[in-house]
Amino acid sequence: MRKRKSLLTLLTMLLVVGTVLAGCGSKSDGGNGSKQNTAAAKDQVLHINLSAEPPTFDPALAQDSQAHTVLNMMYEGLVRLDENSQPVPGVAEKWDISSDGLKYVFHLRKDAKWSNGDPVTAKDFVFAWQRVLDPNTVPAPPYAYQLYYIKGAEDYNTKKTTDFSQVGVKATDDYTLEVTLNNPTPYFLGLTSFYTFYPVHQSVKDNPKWAADPKTMITNGPFTMTTWTTGQKIEVDKNPNYWDNKDIKLNKISMSLSNSGATELSSYRSGQLDYAGMPNGEIPTDQIPAIKKEMPDELTMNPVGSIYYYQFNTTAKPFDNAKIRKAFAMSINRQEIVDKVTQGGERPAFGMVPPGIAGAKDEFRTEHKDDYFQENVDEAKKLLQEGMKEEGYTTLPPVKLIYNSSEKHKKIALAVADMWKKNLGVDVQTENQEWGVFLKNRKSLNYQIARAGWNPDYNDPMTFFDLWTSKSGNNDVGFKNKEYDALVNDAFTSADNNKRMDDFAKAETLLVKDQQVLMPIYYYTSVSLQKPNLKGVVKDYAGGVDFTRAYFE
Repeated sequence: MRKRKSLLTLLTMLLVVGTVLAGCGSKSDGGNGSKQNTAAAKDQVLHINLSAEPPTFDPALAQDSQAHTVLNMMYEGLVRLDENSQPVPGVAEKWDISSDGLKYVFHLRKDAKWSNGDPVTAKDFVFAWQRVLDPNTVPAPPYAYQLYYIKGAEDYNTKKTTDFSQVGVKATDDYTLEVTLNNPTPYFLGLTSFYTFYPVHQSVKDNPKWAADPKTMITNGPFTMTTWTTGQKIEVDKNPNYWDNKDIKLNKISMSLSNSGATELSSYRSGQLDYAGMPNGEIPTDQIPAIKKEMPDELTMNPVGSIYYYQFNTTAKPFDNAKIRKAFAMSINRQEIVDKVTQGGERPAFGMVPPGIAGAKDEFRTEHKDDYFQENVDEAKKLLQEGMKEEGYTTLPPVKLIYNSSEKHKKIALAVADMWKKNLGVDVQTENQEWGVFLKNRKSLNYQIARAGWNPDYNDPMTFFDLWTSKSGNNDVGFKNKEYDALVNDAFTSADNNKRMDDFAKAETLLVKDQQVLMPIYYYTSVSLQKPNLKGVVKDYAGGVDFTRAYFE
């Protein structure tokens, strides 16, 4: 009988071959492995790639990193985040916060305009936030719960009241926005830089398809969309009506649409792209060792506060059984994945919250270790048999793992499936899906296991926990647990930061130990390439990138 070779071993061999081939071609561009875009400094046109086409450009409906990057170019909230991830004036030129932390009064600048020349007013923010919270908005905004910090917002969104005047957001005049919170929320100011809080031009109420056509997208940020060729290209041009136009150096940002990491890297090498890699693109993992040698000054590999994980549909068989979920989570080798497959310096994950996220006094991960479960093949086999017995299985039903189209996601999926075969004797089918289809299937619970990742919306553990509550529009695992909801709600309402962190640790125990709803794999690093003459690109703690103040020397 022929001995079956491990798929992971074969992948490793391919990675080695790929590294050698990459090294052979590294001298073709003058010895540094990539060409400069010589026209960039003159034209100030930035070329980047998106590995997936954003499903929507409506700030109320967006929920993915691809849309985040583009929306950040086209819109601006009350504040924006600077290079240190701290809130600085955006549409609001200043603000007052009451001594009890419950009332925020934002004073809007009078030179803020929409791309069509209309003034941006406080009423535009009220209109946009009401639209997010309105229970009749179709489809339902997935991030409506992010506005629940505001007094009366949850009651309005859940139809406990139909009177929006009871919600704590009011335009006292055209340039003054008054916001009243339920509880003191230290990170609320920074949260207003998030796209769900962006203003929306009031003309959208008469056109349900406004976000599908650049001609009807009236925006208030540094750039406006001028080209959208589905599946090929998105372009945004400098907005002459933006209030801080003098600090915007780029004339255009052109975004190709390709989910091929090899194509992205090739385009970067040839000078067609000025930036490649995270968070919106991808550098082939097998090329990283060679790139370290060829382009050390253009490559960055920094740990960021984001996580890569698989999630189980807790309503689908056989993963409606916690023991079976635990067996799958415990039977893979995370260190082998980051060492031999991803190769970006990632750290194996055994919790939901990554390093770098604030805790009570230090990082949350320093104060609460991620030791919620361990890799243990023998224990995994035992749990699998117990779970199968409880469900009356002699063999498991067919199992499928879905992931969005990406070479990296494919390699990880094949490696993990091979480990499940080797360690549990379970055959798992893997299937790649186009980004929009993938998101729709996850949201509708049309899957068993799905690839996932989470970039925090603000620097507090809450952003990793409120999405799994029963009322969250981002809860796409079917998990409903009253104890978990109570812990997150306690942390939501408490002013005691030590207690909040303890509540989060208990919630994390439920999520990734007791129930094993999620299968953490690794904490991200941001692996990217950037041309030496491209300056002003801002990368935040979560791995997000802001290109709006970039320029070429």
